[in-house]
Amino acid sequence: MSQCVFCELTNIEILNENEMAVAFFDKHPVNEGHVLIIPKRHLVSLFDATPEEVMSIWKLIEEVKEELDHRFHPDGYNIGVNMGGAAGQTIFHLHVHVIPRYYGDVQDPRGGIRKIKKSLVPYVGEGEE
Repeated sequence: MSQCVFCELTNIEILNENEMAVAFFDKHPVNEGHVLIIPKRHLVSLFDATPEEVMSIWKLIEEVKEELDHRFHPDGYNIGVNMGGAAGQTIFHLHVHVIPRYYGDVQDPRGGIRKIKKSLVPYVGEGEE
């Protein structure tokens, strides 16, 4: 696919790869150690991936976590996939964000991805996820 920046990647440091997917540091990281994992085959959505591709991506997530633990010693992780323009996807080649999190990187991290937008239903109690 000639218009896809991920299909035409050049000059990147590959952190890790396997037969079906590749991991590299995000060029616009939200935190130190932010990694993207993409399938080698052009796919727009995780829903388009074969079970084998999903497993290959997941294996890289696990391997990348080990490497990031060693290099950066994060306190936690956010792992996410934006699928579709309404969800914030801007590059329409499937990519999984592996974002190391550190105590103090935001004032109050509680709620994690729930803080993307206001909830449709208010929380009933403290600590619910």
